[in-house]
Amino acid sequence: MPNHGRQSTPLSIPSVRTGAVTVRDLFAASLIAADPTSFTARAIRLRLPSARSPSSRQTWIISLGKAASSMARAAVHEMTERNQPLAGGIIVAPTVSHVPHSSLIAIAGDHPLPGKQSALAADALHDLCDHVRGDDLVFVLISGGASSLVAAPVEGIAHNDLVALCDTLLRSGLDIGRVNAIRKRFLRWGAGRLATRLAPARVEQIVLSDVIGDNLAHIGSGPCTPDPCTATDVRRLIDETMLAEQVPASLMRYLDRVMKGEHPETPKPDAPAFLFPGVPAVQGNGGVLDAGALRARVLGFEPVIIVSESLVGEAQPVGARVASAALALPRGGVALWGGETTVTLGASHGNGGRCQELALSAAIALQEAGNAADGISILAAGTDGRDGPTDAAGAIIDSFTVSRIMEAGIDPRASLARHDTYEALHLGGALLKTGMTGTNVGDVVIAVRT
Repeated sequence: MPNHGRQSTPLSIPSVRTGAVTVRDLFAASLIAADPTSFTARAIRLRLPSARSPSSRQTWIISLGKAASSMARAAVHEMTERNQPLAGGIIVAPTVSHVPHSSLIAIAGDHPLPGKQSALAADALHDLCDHVRGDDLVFVLISGGASSLVAAPVEGIAHNDLVALCDTLLRSGLDIGRVNAIRKRFLRWGAGRLATRLAPARVEQIVLSDVIGDNLAHIGSGPCTPDPCTATDVRRLIDETMLAEQVPASLMRYLDRVMKGEHPETPKPDAPAFLFPGVPAVQGNGGVLDAGALRARVLGFEPVIIVSESLVGEAQPVGARVASAALALPRGGVALWGGETTVTLGASHGNGGRCQELALSAAIALQEAGNAADGISILAAGTDGRDGPTDAAGAIIDSFTVSRIMEAGIDPRASLARHDTYEALHLGGALLKTGMTGTNVGDVVIAVRT
């Protein structure tokens, strides 16, 4: 993976510290920049009148995703500061604790696969929309994970078939753009359907992006963004990716009926709901990398490089390329990447996640490099604090990680081959556990050479 991008000017010699401590520090600085509370508060302030002249509109909050609770709290606080009454709203998050206003309801949805709680959340959102009037203002706060947390199928599709589709897509190794192009077609609130249900109310989107490029049609399955794809496009994509035999037959029949005009298409840009949209507020992965790079410069590291190519594709080869780039770093150098890799799972696999798989692949490459890998540490982690279905955000590895795993009686290459990275990295003392961070802006990889 090339080491080109934005580069810093020299500041000072790095203080003596281990690579593991440094990458943890830089990751922590990155998470501060991804804080959903301050981002949401700023966005709400720009969209509300002053406290002296609050709007006469009824105002609602719909907050969906992994950062839904934090974003809703920030929105309620700013509205209270400006004497703006809250008519009501809903929070759908992975877990529910404190509800910041008596007029809000909160539901814990299911993730990464939709379940009964997700269906209940989708129904509750439907009930809320029934109370929104045409002259109301609705703040729609979206963060990653919304697709599953509030998932329910469109009319005519069984819930179990939707779950089967989501499971197939998660295992497929497809990038997030293609996954969402297919998945949102069958989601009750995906592909702009929430915006059309709320119309003609004024909708203001505040979006914490977990998608590189911050394409609103891909984030949370684009509930308030028109769908650029037709049913024909989706059918062609399913065929091209050789998923036709794995997609439930009822979904394929549904696509056929849409193509015949028997079911409506998803909302397109010329739909009335999208004729006078507000300007969405979006915070994504780029700001997180900038914050990590700034922290590295403050610590005196040089050069500090934000790699321009996003992390995409299968995690294992990406991990090897990250290791290769790290080997080219001089002492005192730092490189940062952002993105989201994929893992194609077979019928049988172990426990792990894309960041853990990237990290173990990089560890193997560093071990193979021998003394040339001296001083290199690499962190790969999800900013949400959860990598795959595990309790780890990712891992921090160096050239000794593989040896520590082998000393514990585990073959790291075999673990990588069967997508069973969690135990290997645990025994190698490499797992990074942050707990749920309350944000979600994609993955971060940081390489340091001390």
